[in-house]
Amino acid sequence: TDELGMTAVEEVHHVRDFHVTLLRLLGLDDNKLTYYHAGRFKQLSQFGGKIIDKLIA
Repeated sequence: TDELGMTAVEEVHHVRDFHVTLLRLLGLDDNKLTYYHAGRFKQLSQFGGKIIDKLIA
């Protein structure tokens, strides 16, 4: 973080990355997980996200 601890400086991750990583740790495929809303199926991770390997290791 920066000197005040307010902003990440290295290895910045979006909340989507944590969401996809958590789903993978639970054994769920984020690309296949959908829900029905407003007459159509939507993906929970429809805006993407990358698995944080350092968090798992």
